[in-house]
Amino acid sequence: MATRWLDDDEQATWRAFLAATQLLMDRLDRELQSAVGFPHAYYQIMVRLSEAPERTMRMSDLAERCHSSRSRLSHAVSRLEENGWVRRQAVAADRRGAVAVLTDAGLAALEEAAPIHVEGVRRHLFDQLDAAQLEALGAISRRLYGHLESTPMAG
Repeated sequence: MATRWLDDDEQATWRAFLAATQLLMDRLDRELQSAVGFPHAYYQIMVRLSEAPERTMRMSDLAERCHSSRSRLSHAVSRLEENGWVRRQAVAADRRGAVAVLTDAGLAALEEAAPIHVEGVRRHLFDQLDAAQLEALGAISRRLYGHLESTPMAG
């Protein structure tokens, strides 16, 4: 199959998209790290746990929801455990399974970080776009997410 090379406009769009998303995530990460002492990846884990019933989720499900490998998630949860923000528990019915639980201290840390995160998202993303651009961004993001979630990775 012939390679479908990007034309100049597509190349410029791709590079702008890549740079913008990388810079946005880096900025949000640095703002959280500076203000509350932990990175965006930890924030994402704690958000997912805070939204789960009883603030508890199987480690494998948490990795999937955070779009992370199990080993990367396990390392992050270990760091969160060191801070007392998350605890790991074995699953009684499945000796190989484990769940992560957001502790009260973890919920408090998340509640401290949330306004900083939301202000960063608002300032660096939403405030930069008009209503039509926001609508288009939402439609584009949902389309890409749907495609990427439903398409197996090539081998």
